[in-house]
Amino acid sequence: MSRALSRTAAFALIAASLAFSACSDKKDDYVERPVEELYNEAMDLIDKNEYYRASKAFEEVERQHPYSVWATKAQLMGAYALYERNKYDDAIIGLDRFIQLHPGNKDAAYAYYLKGLSYYEQITDVARDQKMTELALKALQEVIDRFPASTYARDAKLKVDLARDHMAGKEMNVARYYQGREHYLAALNRFKAVVEQYQTTSHVPEALHRMVEIYLVLGLTDEAKKTAAVLGHNFPGSDWYEDSYSLLNTGKTAASAKKADEKGRGWFGWLW
Repeated sequence: MSRALSRTAAFALIAASLAFSACSDKKDDYVERPVEELYNEAMDLIDKNEYYRASKAFEEVERQHPYSVWATKAQLMGAYALYERNKYDDAIIGLDRFIQLHPGNKDAAYAYYLKGLSYYEQITDVARDQKMTELALKALQEVIDRFPASTYARDAKLKVDLARDHMAGKEMNVARYYQGREHYLAALNRFKAVVEQYQTTSHVPEALHRMVEIYLVLGLTDEAKKTAAVLGHNFPGSDWYEDSYSLLNTGKTAASAKKADEKGRGWFGWLW
């Protein structure tokens, strides 16, 4: 009986020793370091393009010194490291946190701008859903509205124009689809939306020309002429206006009329 008790006591002693050893190992793993040292180490990793390690290093700054000025900087730089790793969703979460906690911070403009870029980098081609384009437009417009005099606002304006052109391209893609399947009213509404909502984009001349085509198919000649007049007034030298003008006068676009004329004259006529 005493031998069994002594064996049990020995096992208990070994278990306690292992537990103490494990605890001491964990304590050895956690080494509190000066905040400047931790932050500079993280910045060195950024300079080396080691963004994964950098993001973890910035987390360590916050963990060890949560109430320091460096922790605030680390929040923003950690989000930047995630952005550079193409972890856009995680970057946005970090930026929203920074904006919420430090709305008056001198780097708030950059935080808003980086959030806009995180959406902007996820914009897909016009054949796909444009949810990210809408979010990018909203976030970048917020930069322009909140910080109009900043350098970030100037770049945001350029990207807003590109994003709007992308949105117009999506509308044009859908409208052409409807027109090709002879759903003329649906196509007409889409082309009108491009003209009315995306007036400064590169897609407006084509949208107006497509409207002329549809009006002629529907027998609405007066509407076709009015639309062609708008096209000619705003884009007088464009190929789309030439096509609309030719379509109203000959029933063919300029390009197709030229092709038919060359075919009619034969090879020698075309050569001459």
